[in-house]
Amino acid sequence: MEAQPKRILIADDEPDILEIIGFNLEQEGYSVITAKDGQEALDKAKQLKPDLIILDNMMPKKSGVEVCTILRAQQGLQQIPILFLTALNDEQSEIQGLEAGADDYLNKPISQKILISRVNALFRRSQVKTDDKSRKISVGNMTIDPESFLVKLDDQELVLAKKEFELLYLLATKPGRVFLRHEILSQVWGNEVIVGDRTIDVHIRKIRQKMGIDCITTVKGVGYKFDI
Repeated sequence: MEAQPKRILIADDEPDILEIIGFNLEQEGYSVITAKDGQEALDKAKQLKPDLIILDNMMPKKSGVEVCTILRAQQGLQQIPILFLTALNDEQSEIQGLEAGADDYLNKPISQKILISRVNALFRRSQVKTDDKSRKISVGNMTIDPESFLVKLDDQELVLAKKEFELLYLLATKPGRVFLRHEILSQVWGNEVIVGDRTIDVHIRKIRQKMGIDCITTVKGVGYKFDI
């Protein structure tokens, strides 16, 4: 039986960009869904549950950051890889996207070859994580379940964004062991996506805020370790 093509939702308020990106993705064998604003993107994501979402940051009705934030709080949707597009070439815009839960980030104008490469890389990494991370971890009063992407703390369920969950899970696999920054970047984000050290710091801060406890210790100048 022939496998169904992976479905990609593209949300952008510029029709030309939707057409160009959609055409190139279809040439690669992907099935494409389009949305012209943030609200339509959110509705289609909830209804159709695509395999990957490409979000423009600046859209009518809801921004890409708003859409991403809502999706990352929805059980069953928070694991979908999200690639941000933006015309804002500044560090703060990138940090906002990462804090909202984006997996990757591209500045406009977009090279279609690079876009296709990033999409393919996100699918490869997502598949590896699905295959490798199937073991539930219980440490003290905390349970981390990779199948449901849920964390339980004192029987309270917490929903983390995809990268936040993957980062916490990685550290929790070996409590007390210091993970170097380059190890974290490689295992959580992969070598094919270029992100900086600040990306890790942003996600660690979000995990601490959502958990309400400081279960991750910073080893200054080296990396991080899980302690509870």
